[in-house]
Amino acid sequence: MANMSIKKNEMPVQAPEVRNGNFFEVALGYTPEQAMDEATRCLHCKHMPCVAGCPVEIRIPDFIARVAEGDFEGAYDIIAESSSLPAVCGRVCPQETQCEAKCVRGIKGEPVGIGRLERFVADYHNRNSGIDTRMPPRNGHKVAVIGSGPSGLTCAGDLARRGYDVTVYEALHLAGGVLVYGIPEFRLPKAIVRREIDGLKALGVAIETNVIIGKTISVDELMSEYGYEAVFIGSGAGLPRFMNIPGENLNGVYSANEFLTRANLMKAYMADSETPIQRGRNVVVVGGGNVAMDAARCAKRLGADVTIVYRRAMEELPARREEVEHAMEEGVVFRLLTNPVKIDGNPEGWVSSITCVRMELGEPDESGRRSPKVIPDSEFDIEADCVIIAIGTSPNPLIKSTTEGLKTQRWGGIVVDEATGATSREGVYAGGDAVTGAATVILAMGAGKNAAAAIDDYIRGKSKQGG
Repeated sequence: MANMSIKKNEMPVQAPEVRNGNFFEVALGYTPEQAMDEATRCLHCKHMPCVAGCPVEIRIPDFIARVAEGDFEGAYDIIAESSSLPAVCGRVCPQETQCEAKCVRGIKGEPVGIGRLERFVADYHNRNSGIDTRMPPRNGHKVAVIGSGPSGLTCAGDLARRGYDVTVYEALHLAGGVLVYGIPEFRLPKAIVRREIDGLKALGVAIETNVIIGKTISVDELMSEYGYEAVFIGSGAGLPRFMNIPGENLNGVYSANEFLTRANLMKAYMADSETPIQRGRNVVVVGGGNVAMDAARCAKRLGADVTIVYRRAMEELPARREEVEHAMEEGVVFRLLTNPVKIDGNPEGWVSSITCVRMELGEPDESGRRSPKVIPDSEFDIEADCVIIAIGTSPNPLIKSTTEGLKTQRWGGIVVDEATGATSREGVYAGGDAVTGAATVILAMGAGKNAAAAIDDYIRGKSKQGG
């Protein structure tokens, strides 16, 4: 019988006053009974609008039907046809602006909890099934993938399933890209990322860490000396942006990338970690996106009083609403319509406070977004001994500066054909944040998936021509 409740099944979570002192996962996941009950809220619309909202086109109504029947492994098989990282996507994808935004149940209530069901199915599979060690037959062709983040892993997995010998080159010492260095343990446990990567290795994907493409090896060398017939660039956007205000060079000022890398990848939050990190008493995080929320919530768990400053209002915060609500519940303070103009330091060169101005929103621009403007004579100080800048990132210029014939945007993103990911260099494809700038995990995965199909077409075409 259909469940016509206008509300989703609630996601069980750790209590805020408990979780803000630990790095264990906040959301605890559905029980089988909750998952089956939530699945019966799906109306199985004829036109399946939810699928159109999914960048990797998971057959959402089909997998939800299996969940409703209690066939959780069957549901996983359907998801795995389209997604290489279902346990990841079920946790960090912004379903509320993608598949769930298209759900008909959302018109007069809350949409079906598609993301929560995907997470449940993936977790059930991971608890109850071993990794499939059946390797697809090899087709004799080689492809290199640069970067082991969501776009690179997806491209590598799809190509391996088609029989390609794929090697992923990762600059850091662990594979996973932003999944391991950027997203905190309490949102995405790293054991889940390792499990997903082990599944790709079982398909035959080789991963080489500590290899910096553009320095250790160039793209040109991969194609001319290593024999790769195509290269996919999924190197992300790891170059942090700063505000260029006085005081950004003081001790105690971090980019969010550095702070999160120390906390997540290098395990600075653990009591026995040898990785140094600022355990400030008063931390100010500048920015309003998901990365800002992650940095603020990590700092809170490290014992700080944390304030987020953002130059627009609550309605304009770009972070996921769930992340904002969780941060508020955990005690993070939001100072909105506020913008830093200077970071102040003590005689020893450490941060002592941050000077801000109050803002107001002007008239909407062409996109409909209201631009902030400074309120005159509104300066004030916020006490701080640590400031984390989380205002965005751009692609590292190393690959573009060392690859002949690779066209890029003025701000650093690689220029590609939107449908295929093909770059201006024959045989070289790109996707994810290296193309778009910082975006979502699932959009990066969609780009990797499209590029894998295009690379397959390209190499097959060359083979037919005898190239």
